[in-house]
Amino acid sequence: MGAPEIPPIETCFHGRHIKPQILANLSKDSWGLNGYLKRGGYSALKKIFGLEGNKAMSREEVISEIKTSALRGRGGAGFPTGLKWGFMPAQLPVQKYLVCNSDEGEPGTFKDRDILRYNPHIVIEGMIIAAYVMGIDRGYNYIHGEIWEVYERFEKAIEEANQANFLGKNILDSGFSFELNASPGYGAYICGEETALLESLEGKKGQPRFKPPFPASFGLYGKPTTINNTETFAAVPWIINNSGEAFLKVGKPNNGGTKIFSVSGDVQTPGNFEVPLGTPFSELLELAGGIRSGHSIKAVIPGGSSMPVIPGDVMMKTDMDYDSIAKAGSMLGSGAVIVMDDSRCMVKCLLRLSYFYYEESCGQCTPCREGTGWLWRMLKRIDEGHGKLEDIDKLNEVADNIQGRTICALGDAAAMPVKAFIKHFKNEFIERIKNKESISHDLQ
Repeated sequence: MGAPEIPPIETCFHGRHIKPQILANLSKDSWGLNGYLKRGGYSALKKIFGLEGNKAMSREEVISEIKTSALRGRGGAGFPTGLKWGFMPAQLPVQKYLVCNSDEGEPGTFKDRDILRYNPHIVIEGMIIAAYVMGIDRGYNYIHGEIWEVYERFEKAIEEANQANFLGKNILDSGFSFELNASPGYGAYICGEETALLESLEGKKGQPRFKPPFPASFGLYGKPTTINNTETFAAVPWIINNSGEAFLKVGKPNNGGTKIFSVSGDVQTPGNFEVPLGTPFSELLELAGGIRSGHSIKAVIPGGSSMPVIPGDVMMKTDMDYDSIAKAGSMLGSGAVIVMDDSRCMVKCLLRLSYFYYEESCGQCTPCREGTGWLWRMLKRIDEGHGKLEDIDKLNEVADNIQGRTICALGDAAAMPVKAFIKHFKNEFIERIKNKESISHDLQ
């Protein structure tokens, strides 16, 4: 008798979203074109082309709506989307490219794959609108290579859109053409960095480029390129259908709209939760079922493993938006909320994170290549009971020598967790060094 079949975890069909826009009215079987059309799909595209009984919108009008919405990049940086689109000269008579970054490799993040798996056409529609605004006729969606079934589904969605004339030549007889292709990545964390992604798309080793020049002037194949995250593109149709002002009002000033948070760790019901930006963390935690029974909150990493950790008591008083999280001493990042309860050993947690960044460093920059190894080895020494008190200062020193001294932000991603863990939980490191006994907390 074989092992019992384990049902797949459905991370977004729990019905506990607040004012959802991207994940609204989805089901496991409604991902295709017919399901999307029933949900009002491609109406934003038709509106721009003047096919909804309205006057066609100019490129300037679309960008104005995006700017008004205060939509910020959902991949991590939080850069204003309307401003980024405005960098691309629409009338420039050269080949330009549009790229969607779906290389979701940040530990704790699993929102983009749900969007692509259950609502791929909303990403396609958002990309078409972006391409129209910037005068781009070719685009790519770079999808994390370890979620192959999602890549295949997106390919199918592209095929459906092409057959229905939402993609390809002369879209909906508008005179505008846009060709979109999906490209699988290869599972490397570094390929989530936009210039490493471009290198990988070109068939080269995925290593970050020096900036400047920036992708807006020298991107894919040396041509002007705009890159946005999956969720960023997915937010665009709602803005066009309902106005930038309405999107802004859903969130809060400088933080428009909803955000999908991937909540994992020591909570009762982990999953993806779409809520308005500015929602209190305590409310988000409640949506995820609260802390595991019999435990209390200890710490939270609010934006993916590369973001600084925040003590639980501080996090409980913080709202989930870019500015509030920054004020609390961290960053919203990708929206991956990793919750840790009082059973967690902070030394063990940091050791695991440091090993990840040591393994994923591309090795191009000496501070990152050597420094991540030093961080991991020192933490391993502390964990195994061979640490010295001076190792704590040495960890901070190595982190300082990495941060801000690398081509891309992976160096910062490796350094920031170390500095934050030591800042907030230094006593645990001191106690661990003094006790000289290995802590065997199970982190599974």
